[in-house]
Amino acid sequence: MKLSDFNYDLDPSLIAKYPPADRSSSRLLIYDRKAETTVHKRFDNIIDYFKKGDLIIVNNTRVIYARIYAEKLTGGKVEILLVEEISKNLWKVLIKGKIKRETKLLLKNDNYGIVKSAEERLKIVQFKKDIMEYADKYGHIPLPPYIKRADEPGDKKCYQTVYAKRLGAIAAPTAGLHFTNKLIDRLKEKGVKFGELTLHVGIGTFSPVEVDDIKLHKMHSERFSIGEELAELYNSTKGKGKIVAVGTTVIRALESSLNGNKLETRSGSTELFIYPGKKVRSADAMITNFHLPKSTLLMLVEAFAGKRLQPIYDEAIRLKYRFYSYGDAMLIL
Repeated sequence: MKLSDFNYDLDPSLIAKYPPADRSSSRLLIYDRKAETTVHKRFDNIIDYFKKGDLIIVNNTRVIYARIYAEKLTGGKVEILLVEEISKNLWKVLIKGKIKRETKLLLKNDNYGIVKSAEERLKIVQFKKDIMEYADKYGHIPLPPYIKRADEPGDKKCYQTVYAKRLGAIAAPTAGLHFTNKLIDRLKEKGVKFGELTLHVGIGTFSPVEVDDIKLHKMHSERFSIGEELAELYNSTKGKGKIVAVGTTVIRALESSLNGNKLETRSGSTELFIYPGKKVRSADAMITNFHLPKSTLLMLVEAFAGKRLQPIYDEAIRLKYRFYSYGDAMLIL
């Protein structure tokens, strides 16, 4: 398969720059793999597609306010994106523009960073004080670049799922942004179970596929954790109720932790790359957003759907669905 097989044209006006006022009022395209049919609903109608005993699995990662601003001793402004902690206050970061090793980056509150490595795309910076605490106070939500606007105060709430708990992601698991606490309560009242895992969305979200033969693409690793509670829920549900993955991150974590048909507890990192031709065994249904062309996320969703999604995306475009992080959703049954 070639990279060009996953390309499509999208009118920029369909890229959602803001979330809907009510998360669960997003539109929902439902694709039934067996019948090969599509239906169009509101997201809160999703309750009609699940029954008692089904298990919905969500990613409870929480987005760091990872975009921070610094100043060089010369007065030049620097934009930093915190990517991954190596050890206490030693971080891999993205820095806009050229930067030299040993450059001092001045922050607020008597904090600063020293560039320890500047050769690779990801720079290494040693911060003087707790940078997570600093980011929580002074940082900005790292909205994806295609939104093409500065973050606003409301994004700190809107670009987090309502069940976000474990701090560590630099992008939201956006399929979960459509859930409200009220909708989750209604699903639980119906007898639908909820399970949680953690996968901290990393730099791979921003990394384009740069090889024409997609099988040669190397995924960046992302940290994840599956605990005993979820493993027990999953294994007791498998074969009895539907297992529903909320987003590509949940699929990656589950597929990285299967042993036969059993889900194992596991903590570590995954570089798993799922693309058409690879069978997804861990879930019966999947909730996802509409993804960027040529992206690994689109490839994973096509692998799950078991068919090319171009006709379905064409239908969504014709009906003016909203695309990407703050956009509408798809349920694949």
